[in-house]
Amino acid sequence: MARVTVEDCIDKVENRFDLVLLASHRARMVSSGAPITIERDNDKNPVVALREIADATIPFDDLRNELVQGLQKHVEPDEPEEEEIDVLAGRELELKGAVVNEGELADAGMSIDGDDEGDEEPEADPEPGAVSEE
Repeated sequence: MARVTVEDCIDKVENRFDLVLLASHRARMVSSGAPITIERDNDKNPVVALREIADATIPFDDLRNELVQGLQKHVEPDEPEEEEIDVLAGRELELKGAVVNEGELADAGMSIDGDDEGDEEPEADPEPGAVSEE
């Protein structure tokens, strides 16, 4: 029976903290009945998990994703429902097809040709009782 050390596994997983998290998650999976990918050789589950990591017999990305999903308290759906997509697409089309007449633009101080009539700031009315400087 070969002895597994952290140095054997650190080549596969760069961060020691990630290694501990992944190995403990994999050991829990093995203890809950997940199939192992190497021979047990009378080893306990944490040693089996470390040997699997050292031999790279398990996909690390899948293991990491399972770990993250197991630690999440609120899982959001990956993609919106088809009905939501249709509603959003319909609203976008409605906005693109919006019609504004020139009267509404003139009331807002804008025009279609780009010459805005409302560029100048309106002069403020003098306060009552104020002396004009003219």
